[in-house]
Amino acid sequence: MKNLPWFIAALGLGVVAYVIAKTPGPQYATGNDSIEDAARGTSQWGSKARVRGAGGKFVGKLKEGVGRVTGDPDLQDEGVGQQVAGSLKNAAGKVAQAAGETIHELNR
Repeated sequence: MKNLPWFIAALGLGVVAYVIAKTPGPQYATGNDSIEDAARGTSQWGSKARVRGAGGKFVGKLKEGVGRVTGDPDLQDEGVGQQVAGSLKNAAGKVAQAAGETIHELNR
């Protein structure tokens, strides 16, 4: 019964990752193909980083909450640290997606 929240969290993250993986990326029909491949790759990397960041942030919130409930300050601190790391990954993903869009626009 202790592992049920972790199982539910992992199942939710798996569903989100599956939906994002099946979402088609932007299709570009202009400019140099190798540059468009770079733009597409950068955008896809950004999407993956944002998913990992959101997942890390979610797991961090869970750990922080469990740490508070159980009175375990180490687990609570670990959760806060994981939330910060998740936020940084999410920000890096946003930057990568913006870079991919910029590369595409410059290649038109």
